Amino acid sequence: MAYEMVSLLRMLIDREGSDLHLAVDNPPAGRVHGNLVHFGISPLTPEDTERLMKSIASVDNQQEIQEVGGTDFGFAFEDIARFRVSVFKQRGNIGLVLRIIPRRISSMEELGLPDSLKKVINQPRGMILVTGPTGSGKSTSLAAMIDFINSTHDHHIITIEDPIEFYHNHKKSIITQREVGVDVPTFSEALRRALRQDPDIILVGEMRDLETIEAAVTAAETGHLVFGTLHTTGAVRTIDRLVDAFPTNQQEQIRTQLAGNLKAVISQALCKKKGRSGRVAAFEVMISTDAIKNLIRENKSYRITSAIQTGHKYGMNLLDEHLMALWKKGIISYDEGIAKCQNAAEFETMARDLNLDDGPKPLDGPGQNPQKPHA
Repeated sequence: MAYEMVSLLRMLIDREGSDLHLAVDNPPAGRVHGNLVHFGISPLTPEDTERLMKSIASVDNQQEIQEVGGTDFGFAFEDIARFRVSVFKQRGNIGLVLRIIPRRISSMEELGLPDSLKKVINQPRGMILVTGPTGSGKSTSLAAMIDFINSTHDHHIITIEDPIEFYHNHKKSIITQREVGVDVPTFSEALRRALRQDPDIILVGEMRDLETIEAAVTAAETGHLVFGTLHTTGAVRTIDRLVDAFPTNQQEQIRTQLAGNLKAVISQALCKKKGRSGRVAAFEVMISTDAIKNLIRENKSYRITSAIQTGHKYGMNLLDEHLMALWKKGIISYDEGIAKCQNAAEFETMARDLNLDDGPKPLDGPGQNPQKPHA
């Protein structure tokens, strides 16, 4: 059976999938509501994956595969959706993963982003970071926030992406979207150029190296609102990751810069819904209060978790708190919550106290806490 890219993409869209995996010796597979589902019986041959790759990759992309063993790009599929594509070599053969990017940008309300963030993203300057593992919906959340600003403010918004995912139309704002490797060679170069293009807001698709982080912090310091992403989980790990990217003799300076410029960290996880199709995002929100700024400046990031727990009145919450709320409402299963939480032992203890059917059973009878040994 000869698989065709058009029919495989249509199958993925029809089944409301998110990713298409094409690997030699395995039938095409789609990630549908978090699970991998085969889209056929016959395994793909090396000739199949190379033919499917050539049907969507440009000559330049094909040359990059030969030179460095992989390439990334985006392309539009009819008027239905865009796809972000990663092509790579494995065991000498071509493999592909295609992620669907919907044409329509979801609103902040539809994604469940807290209202407290609207006040944060209305600020004229500073840095807002959206973090989480690959596939957690960072790009979707960022697109929603940029679209909110685009609809409500007359700004110049510059996005720097690799590749461009969501296409934004000009609304009240002017939007310039630059693709790394196509419009500009690197993130850091694009950031340097952006400062000469009268921006109000700059989105950095990925803060992947020291040079890019430095340029983003400088942009935030010089009076711009900068959005960025990192592959970290939680506010504490995000701040530690930024500081640790710098040499030891610069770390005190970057802590001072972050304390002055970091406005919020939104960390998210994408969870399977319990008993039905679809997925839901859980969020951790840290907003830079004076107390949190002091903790960053004084190298006491380990105390930020407690500051978030006591900062509900500012719109803050921990990821585990949101996961617990989703479980209590029956939106996600206990197993999904425990898999995505940051502190499994604490999550399990809280769950035992609730004594719900879908969860761990109390150790000492219904509604009882496990006995702690005396000191």
